Amino acid sequence: MTSSSTFRIGGELAVRRIGFGAMRLATGAGPAREASIAVARRAVELGVTLIDTAYMYGWGANEELLVDALHPYPDDLLIATKVAVERPNPGEEATINGRPEFLREQVEQALRRLRVERIGLLQMHRIDPKVPLADQLGTLREFQLDGKIGHIGLSEVTVAELDEARQTIDVASVQNRYSLLDREHEAVLDACDAAGIAFLPWRPVHPAASTATAEIAAVAAELDATAAQIALAWLLDRSPVVLPIPGTASIEHLEENVAAASLRLSDEQRKRLDGITLPTVE
Repeated sequence: MTSSSTFRIGGELAVRRIGFGAMRLATGAGPAREASIAVARRAVELGVTLIDTAYMYGWGANEELLVDALHPYPDDLLIATKVAVERPNPGEEATINGRPEFLREQVEQALRRLRVERIGLLQMHRIDPKVPLADQLGTLREFQLDGKIGHIGLSEVTVAELDEARQTIDVASVQNRYSLLDREHEAVLDACDAAGIAFLPWRPVHPAASTATAEIAAVAAELDATAAQIALAWLLDRSPVVLPIPGTASIEHLEENVAAASLRLSDEQRKRLDGITLPTVE
């Protein structure tokens, strides 16, 4: 049983283990924006101390929304953001860009948008296969040495890429897709667990979690919980380095997600969930 409710990212940044993914928050104007601001503020009220955003989420607008909602930030709040994706022209797809000059521009812009002098956790949204990894991470390391980045993380990486990255930087976090019903990156999680690296599963609640198996529903009924809460409780129990970041634009769902931290799976329930037949990954 994994009982600790907190984890220190990079051995330094103490956060509660259920964070909040801001991607789904509306960044336009009007009532939808006001509702999103209310969700972000409610997350902090509920004790969330890790919020995940990225330049790609609204091309900076998501970061700006969090500023409107939460700045000046509470001392214990970590807002993690991501770089290395280039905004596309209309009608085109976004592209990965890990060129040093582009990364420097993105980091400086993120600092301005978030209104901070130092980004506590800056993650590579994706590794650019066209640029040597040491050049990409070396650029971020320069900002770290200058005090503008606290810790550096990666997203959607393999074990081999993680090993290579650790030759250049101290990797503080990895953000890969992973959930009760999607364990493609099991080996990456195991590598993070062995090294004490924070593992932030994105899409921590698989869309099929509520309908895929009778086992999830049965455990949920036993604990008077929802299927989504069982999926999050399983992640928390999987390893002490796992920091789920479920996203929602609903205060009701936010409160439900945060409450999952209080659930405790028995060994027998855990074994049943571990043995679920996984659906085909889409």
